[in-house]
Amino acid sequence: MKEDVSVRFDNALQQARFVERPNRFILRCLLPANFQGTHPPGAGEIVEAHLADPGRLRELLVPGRKIWLREANGTGRKTRWSAVLCESPAGDSFVSLDSTLPNRLIGRALAAGVMTEFAGWSLVRPEFPLGSSRWDFLLTNPAGRRLLLEVKSVTLVEEKTALFPDALTARGAKHMRELAHIVRDGAYDGAVLFVAQRDEAECIRAAPHIDPVFAAALADAKAAGVGIYGRKCSISLTGVSLGRSLPAG
Repeated sequence: MKEDVSVRFDNALQQARFVERPNRFILRCLLPANFQGTHPPGAGEIVEAHLADPGRLRELLVPGRKIWLREANGTGRKTRWSAVLCESPAGDSFVSLDSTLPNRLIGRALAAGVMTEFAGWSLVRPEFPLGSSRWDFLLTNPAGRRLLLEVKSVTLVEEKTALFPDALTARGAKHMRELAHIVRDGAYDGAVLFVAQRDEAECIRAAPHIDPVFAAALADAKAAGVGIYGRKCSISLTGVSLGRSLPAG
């Protein structure tokens, strides 16, 4: 099956330089001197941009690094800009800074039925509430089995290995424990899909040196029968496309 699925950016992106991160969801960036903003030509302009990724991103958000912003549509926003991409540490590729994008991308792929990992499964709905959690996707198959799928965005890469998480995630560990319990109970199947929003990743692993509790919960979920899968993305200045499968665990 052809797996040509993508999320396109609705506006052209504006290149800037990262300056600082005053809180988890705001970046300050320097627009170039020729940007036609509120400052005179030649002065450049410091702007604030919304960041849709609460992770640490320490190896990515380095002062002076190239970053690409999208001018926001609609009203009621505190910031005019949203952070979309940054350059990789090597400076030869892009990294997506939107941790919500993988859910949109995978939702489209599931609806199109193009993911070999879930061949024979059909999308029922996103955001399925069960127990004390809301699961990213509910799938079903012709035998009447139901599958809960969790999608995790990954941006940390070390020596071509994508690592999750890049910061402590009590919520992530809770999800793994609950998913293991549900699968052991037998009413549902379960799976976790890690999506590396960087093209240089060759495999995806838990990061026990960052969050040993999550790593242990993931290992227990795998032992319970939860499927562990990985994917990478192809990223450009026009959008993010679904890439090939990666070994994960």
